[in-house]
Amino acid sequence: MKNFFLLISICLFSVQTFARTETDSVLQNLFYTIKHKSAFDSKKEEKILQIKKSFNIPDLSDNQQYNINFELQNEFQSYKIDSAIIYLKKNLSIATRLNNLEYIYCTKLTLAYMYWQTGRFFESLQLVKSVNRAQISSELLGDYFEAHKRIYRYYADFQNDTSNDFFEKSGIYRDSLMSVIDCKSKKYEILRAEILTEQHQTQQAAQIVEKWFAQSLVDSHDRAVLANILANIYWQEGNKEQQIKYFAISAICDIKNSVKENASMLSLSLLLYQSGDINNAYHCLQSAMDDAAFCKARFRTYEITEFFPIIDNAYKQKIANQQKKLKVYLLLVSVLSLFLTVTIIFVYRNLKRIGKIRKELYRANLKLQELNNGLKLLNTQLNSANSELLLVNKKLSETNLVKETYLVKFIDLCSNYIEKLDGYRRSLNKFAKDGKTEKLFEQLKSSNFIQNELKDFFTNFDETFLRIFPTFIDDFNALFSPAERQTPKADEILNTELRIFALIRLGINDSSRIALFLRFSITTVYTYRSKLKNKSFFKDSFEDEIMKIGG
Repeated sequence: MKNFFLLISICLFSVQTFARTETDSVLQNLFYTIKHKSAFDSKKEEKILQIKKSFNIPDLSDNQQYNINFELQNEFQSYKIDSAIIYLKKNLSIATRLNNLEYIYCTKLTLAYMYWQTGRFFESLQLVKSVNRAQISSELLGDYFEAHKRIYRYYADFQNDTSNDFFEKSGIYRDSLMSVIDCKSKKYEILRAEILTEQHQTQQAAQIVEKWFAQSLVDSHDRAVLANILANIYWQEGNKEQQIKYFAISAICDIKNSVKENASMLSLSLLLYQSGDINNAYHCLQSAMDDAAFCKARFRTYEITEFFPIIDNAYKQKIANQQKKLKVYLLLVSVLSLFLTVTIIFVYRNLKRIGKIRKELYRANLKLQELNNGLKLLNTQLNSANSELLLVNKKLSETNLVKETYLVKFIDLCSNYIEKLDGYRRSLNKFAKDGKTEKLFEQLKSSNFIQNELKDFFTNFDETFLRIFPTFIDDFNALFSPAERQTPKADEILNTELRIFALIRLGINDSSRIALFLRFSITTVYTYRSKLKNKSFFKDSFEDEIMKIGG
């Protein structure tokens, strides 16, 4: 049982450690993205400029102007709200001129949202109420309900009271919105997750939002919205680690899409402040304030100004504490510097004394070095002499081994040849006694005896040579590529090529002597030597390499 609880504790600790590491990584990415915010804004401005170029098209109709204005306001609505309002007002004029109710109501609903962002709650609500529900199309009905839901919900949140009428009205319009949209759509499921969160069923709500979050495009504005929703769900659960992670992801996506009207950066700043991370909290708050001021989002600016003094004071207090510590450190450094100065003076005096001693030692070392050089020269000469002696001894040993081996073999061969010649003589003598002259002449004319003796002789030579140089064949073949290596036949010990260079290894370099030994012509021997030398890796020093075999 103890082991079980220990395993559970280890698993929980591992999960927490991984979660912290993941959150730290996301925060590092966020602060890197904040540093490069201007690059993303430049891309946004370039995109807006490209859309504005559409106005240069000659003879634009009111419908075309309306669509260009709507596209521009769509780019400006979370970037520069006052610019978005300008283009929406232009569209309202065009829609009124065209007497197009669809355009009028669509523009009013969008403009109402812009007014709310600038803190003009009353005007926003009046604009939404001016839309006649009976006249709007089924396509705009969802936008109509969503506009009411948003305005009442934001107003309820602004008052920080979920029991007020605005919160209730927001819920009613949310239900109406859910009744007119596809129950399998993302919007429907996100609204259902919102209801589950209000009912404190946060796990089911998180599962719904996480499914859509996983399907969202990386760095998209949709991902920013979903991450913000997830962070608020985890706020209900009290999971700060996950809140920080998802608010940071949302803030990253907002920066990359140049969304200046955002809530995630401010929420993240407050969380970091509560966690004691004053530096990062201040930087996030500063970024949120810069964005709110840039896009003229008065509501966000108001929210930020409520918390800015708290975090700013905490940041300043931290800086002040750091400055106090710095002063203490400077004092310590000053004391240490004084001590170091005294120490340096003391060391300097000692170094002067040591310098004198070193000079005397240097002179003594020079004399010793001269003596050492003389000894080294003598040692070098001795080593050279020893090496020459070792080489001579090795050659003598090798020569003695060859002599002893060949002497024994020579005695055996002589004895065998005497015996064979005597046997051959007796057989010829018998043929002569018996009067078998034809047999006698036949034997005398036949070369079988000589051939057999030569074969035996070469076999004895090969065996004796390989006893002295057992690795000769492998060492010889190592001088060639695999395709040019020599392989004796099954009934041979050495082939002709190997036998020629075996004789060279024994010191017989003269082609005429080799030819006499092997019963070849001098030309044949020379041809073999030249052919193998040209095929080897060592064309210029081939026979020198042969002499190194077995050395």
